[in-house]
Amino acid sequence: MIDKAALLVVDIQNDFCPGGALQIRDGDRVIEPVNRAISVFTTAGLPIFASRDWHPTQSLHFQESGGPWPTHCVQGTVGAKFHPELKLTDKTVVLSKGNNSELQGYSAFEGVTDDGLTLLSILEELETTRIYLCGLATDYCVLSTALEALKLGFEVTLLTDAVAGVDISPDSSEKAIREMADSGAVLISVGELDSVPG
Repeated sequence: MIDKAALLVVDIQNDFCPGGALQIRDGDRVIEPVNRAISVFTTAGLPIFASRDWHPTQSLHFQESGGPWPTHCVQGTVGAKFHPELKLTDKTVVLSKGNNSELQGYSAFEGVTDDGLTLLSILEELETTRIYLCGLATDYCVLSTALEALKLGFEVTLLTDAVAGVDISPDSSEKAIREMADSGAVLISVGELDSVPG
């Protein structure tokens, strides 16, 4: 495991999983590999972050206000909760995004903690150099987070078996992964984490 790394779990919330308001087909299949990644990072004593959509009731993000999406992940609702099978530790830093009704809130770098700290400020404080990325959705929030992290100078590793996409067009997840790789992200599976050189 590379020193100065962090795991970032993106938006594994009820509304994005089967039965949710904006469900990703088989979105819950990422939970098992994500939990394995969480275990690896916990054992290594490395930081873990989890972002969540945390929208107000009224938002330009939603179709009823002219946005692209059905209402989902509204603050305080069951749909906004992390999936019950996701095994986040009590040390996980939770980042809420999309809580500004004027913004789309795709990237986890738009998220803040309950104390108002940004992901960037925490990563800089920890002197983190590489982000391992997993979660939902490949073609939106994972993609936006990866591209912003790379733009900010972080190394990014995408855990390819621990992401799933909305796939409004059939190949949008595949295109998103290709765009991340072309922009500099490294692609590995969760099973390869133990073989990453320290």
